[in-house]
Amino acid sequence: RSRAGDNLLIAGDALHALTSLCELPEFAREYVGKVKLAYLDPPFNTQQAFEHYDDALEHSVWLTMMRDRLLQIRKLLAPDGSVWVHCDDSEQAYLKVMMDEVFGRDNFVANIIWQKLTTRENRTDVSTIHDYIVVFARDRQGWASKRNPLPFGEDQLKRFQNSDDDPRGDWASLPAHGKAGKGRRAAQFYPITIPSGRVVEPPPGRCWIYTRDRFEEMVKDRRIWFGKDGNGAPRVKVFLAEVEQGLVPTTLWLSDEVDNTAAAKKEIVTLFPGMTPFATPKPERLMQRIVHIASNPGDVVLDCFAGSGTTAAVAHKLGRRWIAVEQSRDTVETFAQPRLEKVVAGDDPGGITQDAGSEGGGFRVLEVGPSMFAESGGRVWLADWAANGSLGEATAAQLGFAYEPDAPFAGRKGRTRLAVVDGLVNPDVARLLVGALSPDEKVVLCGTAVDPEVTPTLRELRPGSRARKIPASILAEYRIAREWQ
Repeated sequence: RSRAGDNLLIAGDALHALTSLCELPEFAREYVGKVKLAYLDPPFNTQQAFEHYDDALEHSVWLTMMRDRLLQIRKLLAPDGSVWVHCDDSEQAYLKVMMDEVFGRDNFVANIIWQKLTTRENRTDVSTIHDYIVVFARDRQGWASKRNPLPFGEDQLKRFQNSDDDPRGDWASLPAHGKAGKGRRAAQFYPITIPSGRVVEPPPGRCWIYTRDRFEEMVKDRRIWFGKDGNGAPRVKVFLAEVEQGLVPTTLWLSDEVDNTAAAKKEIVTLFPGMTPFATPKPERLMQRIVHIASNPGDVVLDCFAGSGTTAAVAHKLGRRWIAVEQSRDTVETFAQPRLEKVVAGDDPGGITQDAGSEGGGFRVLEVGPSMFAESGGRVWLADWAANGSLGEATAAQLGFAYEPDAPFAGRKGRTRLAVVDGLVNPDVARLLVGALSPDEKVVLCGTAVDPEVTPTLRELRPGSRARKIPASILAEYRIAREWQ
C-alpha cells in the first residue's frame, strides 16, 4: 500500500500541505474530490496569546490565510462533502461572507452554536459562553440527501410505547389534524364519531390529514389511537420500526449533549498528566457528532489545524480514514503523535472510546518541506536550498554545461542556461525561471520530479527550452551525501 493511502499526520504549514495533497500526483489521485469532511479549528484571531499558539493576526491577513486554505479544501472535497469551520465572534461574520465567495451562498448549510462554557464570566460586560461552527457543503443539495441524522436519545425513545399491545411494536402518536391551508380539500373537513360516541371536528383553522375513506382504512388497520378510554381526539400511530432511526440535527448544541471546553481539558490531562492542556481544546463528543453527521465509515476526514489531534482520534475510533495537519512540529511530537499512537494501540480509554471503540490500524507521519520559493527585493526566486548547490554542479557536469552558479541558474552552454531544482518542477517554476532569462536565452530545466505540463509551458514561453528529470545516478549520490550532512 502506498503512503498516500495511509492515515496521515503531517507536520507543516496547512497551505503547503493542502497544496501538496492537491498537486502531487501520488496524493492527488487519492484525495482530490474524495474528502468527505473537512473540519477546521484555526486560531480565532482574538488578538490573544495562548500557551501553544499565537492568535493575533491582522484582520485582512487572517481572512486571506483562511481563504487560501479553503480554496484548496474545495478541490479536495467530494461532491457530497462538507467543510465545518470553528470560530467565534471576532471573525464569524466576515468568515461567513468569505465562505459565500469560495463555496457559493447556495451551499451554506448552517451556523451552529456550541455551548463551550457552563459558567458565567462576571468580570466582563457580557459573558460569552458559545462558539460558532460555520458549515458549507460542496453541493448543498447533494449533501442534504447524504448527511446522517442524529441517533435517537433516551428522551425520544421514551415517547415510543405499546399501550395497546400492537404486534408491530412500540409506537408514538401524532395529531390527526393539520393546518387548513392552501392545497387542502373539502373532503378533509368532516365530523368523526369516536369509540365513546362523542362527535369531534377538527380544531379551528385545522382539517383532518386524511379523507374520510382513508381515515376509516387507518382505523381498521389500528393506526388511529383514541386514548385508553376511547374518548380522546384521534391521533396517528407512528411505529418505531417504520420511522427513520434518527433526528434532524439542529443548530443549537448544548454542552450536556456534546460536552464543553472543561470536559475537553480533562480528556487532554488524562492523556498527558502534568502537562498544560490547550487553552481551547474540543471535546471528543463534539467531534463525534460532526464526524457522524458528515461522513460514514471508510470516508476521508481532514483537519488542517490538528492541534492535539482530537479530530483524527475521533475519526479513527469511528472507522474513518483521516488526514491531520499541524504546523508546529513540537505540538505534533508532544501531543498529536503520542495521542494517536495510544488510540491505535487501544491505550486511550477516554473520550468516546467506550461508545465507539478503537479500530486498530495505524498512521504515517510526514513532514512538509520548506517552500521552494523565497522573496528578495520584491521579487520571488527559488529558495537557495531548492536550486543548484552540489546537485547543480553534478548535473552541469553530467549534461556538459559549464558550472556557473548565478542564481537561479547553475550553468551555461552558449545561450542556454541550466537550472537545477531539488523538487517538483511545475509550470509555476518554469514561468519563474523563464522570467529570469535574457530575451535571447533558452533554459534546460532539471528537477528531481517533472510535471508533464512543464513541457508545453516552456514551448509556449520560450521555444527551444526543455525540461528533464535529473539522472538517477546523480540523484543517488546526492541523497547519500545529504544523509551524511
